[in-house]
Amino acid sequence: MNRSPQLQRTVAFWETMTRDALAGIATVYTEDVRFRDPFNDIAGIDKLSHICADMFVRLDEPRFRILDTIEQGDRAFLTWDFTFRIRALKPGLTRTIHGGTHLTFAPDGRVCVHRDYWDAAGELYEQLPVVGALMRFLKKRAG
Repeated sequence: MNRSPQLQRTVAFWETMTRDALAGIATVYTEDVRFRDPFNDIAGIDKLSHICADMFVRLDEPRFRILDTIEQGDRAFLTWDFTFRIRALKPGLTRTIHGGTHLTFAPDGRVCVHRDYWDAAGELYEQLPVVGALMRFLKKRAG
């Protein structure tokens, strides 16, 4: 798979991310990076670093596996699986979220826009005890 150096660096960052590796986040992301996912809409590398660090506080063994990439000019799209265990809820159960990320690279090759797409209701909320029952009920009623 032919990937540009900036996409290779970004994929490697996410696939090998550890709490200690977050110290090198500025080699991958611009200072004013815009990050958005189903729970966050922030600007700034410090806020992105905080979100990533918090992942290691709340979850055990968080791991991203990039499944596919498409790249055109200064933009790329990745599909991925994110596996993890929730410390506070059935810590022995490994969960997986499948999603996609749209990236825009700045002229210096670092990511300046990162937008994650994944189904928070179906892939996360439905797995939680009380909220999950409500989500499954609503889904059934809507269908």
